[in-house]
Amino acid sequence: MAKKAKPSPAALPSVERLVGDAALAPFCEAFGRPFVTDTAREVIAEARARLLAGKDIVTDADALAVQVGAHIETLMAPSLVPVFNLSGTVLHTNLGRAPLPPEAVAAMAAVATAPANLEYDIAAGKRGERDDHVESWLCRLTGAEAALVVNNNAAAVLLLLNSLALRKKVAVSRGELVEIGGAFRLPDIMARAGCKLLEVGTTNRTHGRDFTAALEDGAALILKVHPSNYQVAGFTAEVDTSELAALAADVPLAVDLGSGALVDLSRYGLPPEPTVAETLRAGADLVTFSGDKLLGGPQAGIIVGRRDLIDRIRRNPMKRALRLDKITLAALGAVLRLYANPEQLPARLPALRLLTRSEDEIRAQAERLQAPLAERLSKIAEVQVVTCMSQIGSGALPVETLPSAALALMPLGGKRQLGGALKRLAASFRALPQPVIGRTSDGVFLLDLRCLEDEDGLRGQFAHLDINNR
Repeated sequence: MAKKAKPSPAALPSVERLVGDAALAPFCEAFGRPFVTDTAREVIAEARARLLAGKDIVTDADALAVQVGAHIETLMAPSLVPVFNLSGTVLHTNLGRAPLPPEAVAAMAAVATAPANLEYDIAAGKRGERDDHVESWLCRLTGAEAALVVNNNAAAVLLLLNSLALRKKVAVSRGELVEIGGAFRLPDIMARAGCKLLEVGTTNRTHGRDFTAALEDGAALILKVHPSNYQVAGFTAEVDTSELAALAADVPLAVDLGSGALVDLSRYGLPPEPTVAETLRAGADLVTFSGDKLLGGPQAGIIVGRRDLIDRIRRNPMKRALRLDKITLAALGAVLRLYANPEQLPARLPALRLLTRSEDEIRAQAERLQAPLAERLSKIAEVQVVTCMSQIGSGALPVETLPSAALALMPLGGKRQLGGALKRLAASFRALPQPVIGRTSDGVFLLDLRCLEDEDGLRGQFAHLDINNR
């Protein structure tokens, strides 16, 4: 029996014929005929290439029109979407760090849809300074003389160094030459800032005399960096801020705290972290920190400290390139105002609320979700409630963990195919309408529920899981 001849590229409909298909009329109305035409051209070009490669495809105009519509829907869907963070890392850099409180969201919406006094002094009727919207609150909460904000903490450090130590030596302990995510290193920031790095001490031990020698060697600024994502332990020594302040009487002392704790976390039962106010009181002239870590606000880099030094930094032309927009300023201002009542912070600030959830509360949540998830996955995985440890994340308290509870998913079918089964299981959760991000550990797929606040929302996702995932 003769084989059926495969269709040739000539069998494909023209672009105009395809765009005129009734199925694409709603897309033309919603997105414009030119856009639909370009998309149809892409679909036909892909079909032609597959035909020439000897592959079987449909050439029917109606079927191709459906493909065009599906492609348009994919293109028009936002790539930045909400996810369930069940990774066990609360301030997860890849998942957007701190979630914002309703007050911040409302403030953002209010200025996003209308003109706002971003750089306009309403009382004086003249041009204003955008940092004024948050500076007074930053000073109130930290005890600083002045403050400014930029788009992230790396930018804050860059701007500080370039403003105060361009073509000059900056002394940093070797044990504090950190590398953060994406191979982003402090020495690289210093080089871009136009400074000369003066390494002080050794990796594990640095003494006051090392900084004294650096000052005698011409150091124009001392930079102390709070460890990020690591801890130096064992036979160690470091020079604290107060001792550095005494040594650096004639040059500025800047401290990069990174995490940005504005209150004593131990009052909420969390491990202590140096606060900005404590660091300034210890003698730091300037402190830099993030807005979206322990502070619990939007992405921002904040510099607080001596007014004369802040004024010098503010005059740097790079400040304009690194400045915040009105939406971020509105969110940051709203979050800072929540700190007026520290007693209510755990209830009103999402990041702190997640960090302070009790293990018992999280375990009870896991027990409520175990049965419906186990029923859905009965053919492919066993579901158990287990104790686990969450981490704070984003370089804040890098070695501290928090007791939590998780749903542990163990694929059925033995250990031979375990690695592949875990990957497929994780992929199934990421493919849900609202993706669920967990983590793999010790042969199980863990859903750490510390950051789960929308329990009903997660439960509703279970019906969409791929139960044929083998």
